[in-house]
Amino acid sequence: MVTLEAQPGAAVELSALDIVLWGVLPYVMVVVLVGGLIWRYKYDQFGWTTRSSQLYESKLLRIASPLFHFGLLAVIAGHFFGLVIPKSWTEAVGMSQDFYHFNALFVGGIAGIGTLGGIVLLIYRRRTTGPVFMATTKNDKAMYVVLTAAIVFGLWTTLASVFEGGHGHNYRETVAPWFRSLFIFQPDIAAMAAAPFSFHLHTLVGMALFIIWPFTRLVHAFTAPFHYLFRPYIVYRSRDRDGGRTGGRARAGAGSRSVTTAAQNPNAPAAKRGWSAVGTQDRDTRNR
Repeated sequence: MVTLEAQPGAAVELSALDIVLWGVLPYVMVVVLVGGLIWRYKYDQFGWTTRSSQLYESKLLRIASPLFHFGLLAVIAGHFFGLVIPKSWTEAVGMSQDFYHFNALFVGGIAGIGTLGGIVLLIYRRRTTGPVFMATTKNDKAMYVVLTAAIVFGLWTTLASVFEGGHGHNYRETVAPWFRSLFIFQPDIAAMAAAPFSFHLHTLVGMALFIIWPFTRLVHAFTAPFHYLFRPYIVYRSRDRDGGRTGGRARAGAGSRSVTTAAQNPNAPAAKRGWSAVGTQDRDTRNR
């Protein structure tokens, strides 16, 4: 047993398990996550996909997918705000602890419930839609179990804080300092050991999720197509030169017309078929 001081005047006895869980396991998780992503990208690029099942069923998916993904984005933003931004910073801008606590519970509760509702609908859809269920692998099932557990335990810690009121545990004094200390390679193990069991469980399940992340369909999150927002429009086919006014006869005589035009004016460009590629700005730049 090792005795360290997590907070002034509060001594915490650390066991070997505490050192392994809060001082070693986080770095093992990062190594597996980064190494797994590199391995997956190098040897399984064709498998780097969500294996979309939208063609099999889209009615429930239109509701469940946005609910889950937007809720998850809000959850991630809440974790970043609560774990990365120190308590002294929010107090410096005039945000009281009570105000922060209320917003964290209110926004976090809504985001957590929305994310949980979305994942439940996704699982229900996958279980009740025959083709979708047949396309579900054992890997997918394990991923859904861990992902759902992480959401449930996170929501549990949030709702527990609501019922405990002002006597609830302040994770900004234990979990948050431990999380920030990992980035400077000086893990504050005593601070994390002082947190309640619910936070320990949520953290462990979260680390398990990141460990399996590179080997599941969740890997698609690292290749979100943000470049779609900035790419130029793609022209798939050109219009007929006469705007289609001559109808089928013009298309039937396209070959003879191009020959006639070439004979009359050798320098005139040849007429293109309707499905011929016309080129785009990004393609022309790439082929230079």
